[in-house]
Amino acid sequence: AELRRLALSSAPRRFLSSSGMSRSSSIRGARMMSKSASRTMSTLPEKLAAIGECRWDDEKMKAALDSGVYQRFREANKSGADLDKADKKAIAKALFEWATGLGAVNFAHWFSPVRSGAPVGLGGSYGMKHDTMIDLDFGSSEALKPITVELPYDRVFVGETDGSSFPNGGLRQTHTAAGFTAWDRTSPPIVRGETLYIPTAFVSHYGAALDEKTPLLRSQAAISKWGVKLLKAIGYQSDSEQVFSNVGWEQEFFVIDKEQFLARPDLRHTGRALIGLKPARNQQTDLNYFNLIPPRVKAFLEDCQGELLRCGVALAVYHNEVAPGQHEVSPIFSLTNVATDQNELCLEIMSDVAAAHGLVVLNHEKPFAGINGNGKHLNWGLNSETGKNLFVTGKTPEAQASFMTFVAALAWGLANYGDIVRTGVASAGNDHRLGAQEAPPAIISLYTGLGAEEKIDAIIAGGPLDGYGGEDRTIASGCNSVGPIGTRAEDRNRTAPFPFCGNRFELRACGSSQNIGFPLACVNTIMAAGCKHIVEMIEGGLSVRDAVAKTYEESRNVIFNGNGYSDEWPIEAEKRGLQNLRTTVAAVEQFAADKNKAIFSDMEVFTPEETEARQEIMFEQYVNAITCEATTLVEMMETGLIPAAAQDLARYAGSSLAGKRPEIYEAIAAKTAALEAVLAAVPHDSAHGAARYCLETVVPAMAECREAADAAESKMAADLYPFPTYTDVLLGHHADASPPAEF
Repeated sequence: AELRRLALSSAPRRFLSSSGMSRSSSIRGARMMSKSASRTMSTLPEKLAAIGECRWDDEKMKAALDSGVYQRFREANKSGADLDKADKKAIAKALFEWATGLGAVNFAHWFSPVRSGAPVGLGGSYGMKHDTMIDLDFGSSEALKPITVELPYDRVFVGETDGSSFPNGGLRQTHTAAGFTAWDRTSPPIVRGETLYIPTAFVSHYGAALDEKTPLLRSQAAISKWGVKLLKAIGYQSDSEQVFSNVGWEQEFFVIDKEQFLARPDLRHTGRALIGLKPARNQQTDLNYFNLIPPRVKAFLEDCQGELLRCGVALAVYHNEVAPGQHEVSPIFSLTNVATDQNELCLEIMSDVAAAHGLVVLNHEKPFAGINGNGKHLNWGLNSETGKNLFVTGKTPEAQASFMTFVAALAWGLANYGDIVRTGVASAGNDHRLGAQEAPPAIISLYTGLGAEEKIDAIIAGGPLDGYGGEDRTIASGCNSVGPIGTRAEDRNRTAPFPFCGNRFELRACGSSQNIGFPLACVNTIMAAGCKHIVEMIEGGLSVRDAVAKTYEESRNVIFNGNGYSDEWPIEAEKRGLQNLRTTVAAVEQFAADKNKAIFSDMEVFTPEETEARQEIMFEQYVNAITCEATTLVEMMETGLIPAAAQDLARYAGSSLAGKRPEIYEAIAAKTAALEAVLAAVPHDSAHGAARYCLETVVPAMAECREAADAAESKMAADLYPFPTYTDVLLGHHADASPPAEF
C-alpha cells in the first residue's frame, strides 16, 4: 500500500484517471479484460498475442475472401489492372465486417500530401477525413431514402478531394482543383480507434503526383523493371519476375514534458528552441546512450510499442539516444511503401500516446542547439521475388558476382545523380544536422568497406567479379567465458551518408521529421538508373565482367571509406568532382536540372512538370520554415526577453553590480529590431528568390539575435528569465515516476 501511495503521489495528477491508474494503463486493462476469454489458452504476453490484430493483412484477406476473388486481387496488384464490380463489392464487404468487428465506425483514405513533416508532436504529415460507414439505400422507392450501414465499395478504392489546398507547385489551382485518392493495394489497411485507415495515393485530375506515395510507388516499379532485367542479363535469379525495395527505419525524437512545451512559444510554433544555453551536463559524459530510460518515458514507450504491434508494425527496438531527453524506436524492415506508411503511423501514435502521458514528442532535426539532433536512418535493400537479398555477398561465385554488379549500379547512380539523393533529404531543419559532426556531411558518397574497395579496384584492373565475401568471420574477445563473435566482413562507418552494413545500405542523412517516401523514391530512382546503365552495356556487347568493371571505373570517385567528419574530406571531395551542397537552397536549386528531369522521366517517377513543381514546393517550404522561426523569435524577444531584461536591470539601479548587463541587454533590442527589418523585406515575387534571401539574410540575422539572447540568459536572474531553460526542458521530467501497470 505504501509503495502504491508513493508511486501515485510522485506521478503528475493530471495524467491519472479517477481510479488512480494512468490513462494508458486503464486502456491496457480494459483491453486485457475484453480479450481474456480468447487469451486464456495463450501463454504469450498480451502485446505479443495481439500483434497485427488491427491490420488487414494478406492472411486475413485470404481467409475472408473467396479464393477466386483473392487471386484476382493479387494478380491485379502485380499488373495494375482494375477489378470488376463484383470483386470490389466482395472485398469491401469483407473489409467492412473485419473493421466493424474491431469497433470501426468510420473509414478514411489515408494519404501523403507534399508538406513538411510535423516537428512539433502533431503526428506525421499524412492527411485524411473520417467518413462514416453509412450510405443511402438507392434501391428504395421512397423519395426519402433510408440510411444503410455499409462500406461503399466504390469509395473504398477511389475518393475525391480538393487538390488545390495542399502544396502542389502549381499543378492545381482553385479553379482546377480536383484531386483523387486511390487505395495502394499493396499496403494493408488498419483500424485505429473508430476509423479504418486505407493507405492511398493522391493525384490530380490529370494523374500528376500530389503526394509522396505516388512517386515512391513509381520508383518501386522502376526498381522492379530494371532489377529484373539486370538479373536476367547476368544470368542470376533469372526466374524472378519482380525485385522489391525494402527499408527499416530508425526514428529519433525528443520527449519533453507538456507544460514545459507549452511555456516555450518557439517549441510550440517551430519544434525548435530558437534561444537557450545548453545545460552544464548535457551529453558530454555519454551517460544517456543506451542507459536506463526515465520511468515516465519508459511507460510512454511501452504503450507506443503495444499500439504499434497491434497495428502490425514490427517494432523491434526502443532505447535512449545520445542526448538527454532523446530516444529512438525502430522496426524490422518492410516494403518501402508499407514502411513509409508505418513510419507516419508511428509518428501519429507517439503523438497520441505522449498526450495521454502529459508529454510531447519533438521530431525536429535540431530541437536544441549544441546538443545532438534527430535523424531517421533508412536501412535500404533489394530482394528478388525468390527471396534472395541482392546486397548479401553469398558463398557461390554467382551470388558474389551479382552482389558486385548491384553495388556497381548503386555507385553509378550516386556518382551521376548524388544531387537527387541530397535533395531528397533537404529541409531547413536538416541544415542544422548535416556536416555538424553528428550526421554525415552534405557530400553524397558511398561507403563499401576497405575489403570491398580493394576488390572493386581489382575488378577495374581486370579481375573477376566473384571472390569477395562468403567466408565466416569471427573475432575473439580474449575471455574464455565469451565464445567467438560472428561479425560481418566490413567495419561500420557512422560518418558516411550511405554506408554498407553487411546486407543493406543505410541512408543516414534523412531528417527525423521527413516523410521517408520522397528520399526513398530518390534512392530507388538512381538505383534503377544504374541497373539500366549496366543492362544497356551488356546488351551492347560487353561481357558482364567488363560492363561492371566499366561502371566501377566511371563511379570510382564516389566511393570513400575514410572519415567523413574530417576537415580533409570536403577538399578531397571537391578534387573528385563531388558536389558539396551545404544548404537546402543549394540542393533544391539543382533538383530540376535537365539531367535530373531526364532521369526521372526515363524511370517514369516524375514528369518534367512534376519535377519542377516539387522544386517549387521545396522552396516554399524552406521559406515558410524560416519566416515562421524568425517571426516567433521576434515575438519572444519583444514580449518576453526584453521586458525581463528591463526588470533585471532595474534591480541594479544605484549600484555598480550590473556589470556588462546594460550593453548586453541593449544588444537584444538592437538585434531584434534588425531581424524584424530583414523579415519585413522578404521578397514575394518568387519562391526561389525568397528562399535565397532567407538563407543569406534572415538566417544570419536570427543567429545574431540568438547570440544576444543567449548572452542575456547567462546574466539574467533565474526568476525573471521568461522561458523554461534547456535544463528544465531536457531533464525536468527524468525524475517523474510512472505507476507500474499492475497498479
